Amino acid sequence: MAIDFTMSAEQRKIQKFAREFSEKILAPVIPAADREPDPMLAYQKTKGAYIEAYKAGIAMAMLPKEYGGAEMSCLDYVIACEEITSIDPGFACTCLCNGLGLMPVLWYGSDEQKKRILGAATSDPTGTYLSAWTAGEPPGGTGGTANFDSPLPKAGIGMTAVKRGDRYIINGKKKWSSSAGWDGLGTNTQTAIIRTDSSVGGTEGLSAIVIERGTPGVTWTFLNKEGHRTTSNAFVVFKDAEVPVDNLLPGAAGNGDLVINRNFAWSGPVAAIAAVGVARAAYEDALKFLKTNTAGSLTPIIRFQNAGYIMGDVAAKIESARYFAWRAADYLDKHSHHAELIGAMCKINVTETMIDCVYKCMQVVGVNSLSTEYKFGKYLREASILPIYDGGNMGMQRRRVHGIIADENFNPRAIMDDDFVKFDKSMEAIDTVADPLPRSRGIMEAA
Repeated sequence: MAIDFTMSAEQRKIQKFAREFSEKILAPVIPAADREPDPMLAYQKTKGAYIEAYKAGIAMAMLPKEYGGAEMSCLDYVIACEEITSIDPGFACTCLCNGLGLMPVLWYGSDEQKKRILGAATSDPTGTYLSAWTAGEPPGGTGGTANFDSPLPKAGIGMTAVKRGDRYIINGKKKWSSSAGWDGLGTNTQTAIIRTDSSVGGTEGLSAIVIERGTPGVTWTFLNKEGHRTTSNAFVVFKDAEVPVDNLLPGAAGNGDLVINRNFAWSGPVAAIAAVGVARAAYEDALKFLKTNTAGSLTPIIRFQNAGYIMGDVAAKIESARYFAWRAADYLDKHSHHAELIGAMCKINVTETMIDCVYKCMQVVGVNSLSTEYKFGKYLREASILPIYDGGNMGMQRRRVHGIIADENFNPRAIMDDDFVKFDKSMEAIDTVADPLPRSRGIMEAA
C-alpha cells in the first residue's frame, strides 16, 4: 500500500476555505498595512480581517472542541496556514501566537485553568481576543534567552516571580512578546516564562505563568520591525506586577524550559509552511513575469534555459518543503504535540531553503524585482524573518537537535520509523559553556 500524500475531502475543504478567506478578506487590507510606518497602526489595519478569522474559527482553530475551539489537527492547521501565509505571514503569525500563548495552558494547566482561560479565548463576543507568548528577553547583561539553558548560576532568563501570600510579585523585562494587543495595552492573556526560583540559573527554576490584561505594573511598547509588519511584537516591562498564584501552570512549575522547547517545536511546521507560502507566492509571481516579459529579446524570458532551470529547481524545493512540513505536523499529531527533534529540523531546513527560493525568483526577474510595483521586496523581508524567530535556527533550534542526537540512547532511525523521540533537561545545555576550557584544563592538570 502506497504512502498517501493526497488530501482528504475534508482537508480540501479546509484548504479551499482558507484560500477564499485569504484572497477575499485578507488580501485587500495587507498592502496598506504593510506600507504603514507606525507599527501600531499597521497592526490595527488587520483587525477587521482578524475578527472575521475569529468568527470563522481560524484564530483559535488549534484548541479542542471541549473548550470551544475547532480542534483542528496540526496537519490540517498547516494546510490552512499555507494559504494564509501566501498572502501575508504576519497576519498568520497573529493567529499562530494565540496557540503559542494558549497551548501551554492546554498541556500544563489545571482543569480549572483550561476551562477559565481557554473557554474565554474561544467565547469573546467581540471577536478580538488575543493571547501572547512572552519568553524572550532583551540583550545585554547576563539575562536573555539566546542561552537560556546555560547551566551557569546567573545565566539565562532574568525576569523573576517572588511568591508573597497568594500572589506572585513579578519584576523584569521581556522583548518579542508576540503581541501588544490592539491598543498597545496588552493582550487578553499572555503566557510568560519566569524564574520562580532565583537561587538557581539556566533551565532550573523556570515556570510558566498566565498574566491577564489590565494587571497593574505591566507596560507594553510596540516594536518597529523590518518585516511581519502586520503582526505586533512588544517590549514589556514588569514592575512589581501582582499575579494570583493560581495563574501558575502547575504542570510547568520548575519546567518552563521544557515549555519553551515544546512550544517552539509545535510551531516548527507552521513556520516552515509559512516559508513555503511566501516562496510559493514569489514563484507564482516570478513565473507570471517571466512568461509576459521579454527583457528586449524576441521571446519571453521563461524560454531561456537559465531562467527555466532555476524556476524548475525552485518549484522542486517548494514541493519538497511542503511535504516536510506535512510530515512534521503529522508527527505532532501522532505524539501528543511532542516533536522537539523533527519540529526543529523541519523549521531549520525549510525556512533556510525558502529564502534561497525567494532570492532565486528575484534573480531571474532581475532589477524589476526591486520595484514596489511588484511584491518581491516584501517576500524577501518576510522570508528572512522565519529562520530567526522562535528561538532562532542558529540558536535554540539547532541546539535542541544537537542535544537530542548526541544522547547515547538516541535512535537515528526513530523519525523514519515514526517512533517517539524523548527530549529532557539532560539534552538542553549541550552548546552552552559552563567551563570554557574543561578539556584543556584537565590535560594541564594531568601534566
